[in-house]
Amino acid sequence: MNSGRFRWERNKTDPAYYRKHVRSLVFLLFLAALLVMSVLVSLWAGSYDTPTDQLILGIFGLAEDEKINIVVRNVRLPRICTAVIAGAGLGVTGCILQAVLHNPLASASTLGVSQGAGFGAAFAIMILGIQAAGSGSFTISACAFAGSMAVALVILGLSRFCRITPETMVLAGVSISAMFSGATTLLQYFADETQLATLLFWTFGDLGGTGWDEIRKMSLTVALATFWFLLHRWDFNALLSGRETAVSLGINIRRLVLVNMLICCYTASSIISKIGLVSFIGLIAPHMVRMVVGNNHIYLIPGSVLAGASLLLFGDLLSRILLSPVVLPIGAITSFLGAPLFLYLLFKGRTKTC
Repeated sequence: MNSGRFRWERNKTDPAYYRKHVRSLVFLLFLAALLVMSVLVSLWAGSYDTPTDQLILGIFGLAEDEKINIVVRNVRLPRICTAVIAGAGLGVTGCILQAVLHNPLASASTLGVSQGAGFGAAFAIMILGIQAAGSGSFTISACAFAGSMAVALVILGLSRFCRITPETMVLAGVSISAMFSGATTLLQYFADETQLATLLFWTFGDLGGTGWDEIRKMSLTVALATFWFLLHRWDFNALLSGRETAVSLGINIRRLVLVNMLICCYTASSIISKIGLVSFIGLIAPHMVRMVVGNNHIYLIPGSVLAGASLLLFGDLLSRILLSPVVLPIGAITSFLGAPLFLYLLFKGRTKTC
């Protein structure tokens, strides 16, 4: 870690490095400004007309029209906060998973964490007979969380006891994803109309069902995870030079991989258990940032946070305005946005492996 810091201090005198440093900072400021603009537009957009001069007042409950206060404070603001926090969490976990697994395709969805959550929700709805109302929504979220963490523990167990490589973890995740997807499909096949509707609504993804208590818990989880990742940014940078170099710098590679994988899976599963299945955010956000700032995690980590938040918030904005007042499923919107964008990055050859 100290060697990495010394190398960075030494490179500060290099004009090319200085230009890249300035460019990275400017890009982070651009992402922050884009996020702020997206928040303001999301506050304004909706089926209920909210005049711009009353919008900010509505956040504090001071708008002249009481309906504006209710719409902004109880409907739009919680939804926006959920999108920002969940997108930030999925973006940063995707960034770290790609770093520690040396695989640009690593994310919560490719490792099977999302599919495990889907099976957990299906189990609660089908086997336990839970409906998404009242305390039932908590039970479904708890089962989804248990399913996603079960996948994480299986992958970590394979790494610990079978000594599989970090690259092989992604292949194991794909296999586990297929297994859980098949199990979820079988449960859907035997579901009645009510159960199927409840399960499909959850698997579509929903940003409008979280309360302030859940938002606070998600915020704490994402903030602590991001802080931990930032503390170890030099370790992730050392991994870029190869495992031998990282070991020579005193880094315990196996512990670094296992601990950060566990934190990533816990963070992602806690988000998925609250909002349902949302794909591609953790996969796309780090790649978009990497195209500008490179693989330096000093900028890549905060950039992934901002890009993930902006992507999910933009997707939610589209889901609300495309067929207003109908709100489209956010999971479908992120897939439509993410899949073509990722194909574009692949065919342009501009993605860089970790």
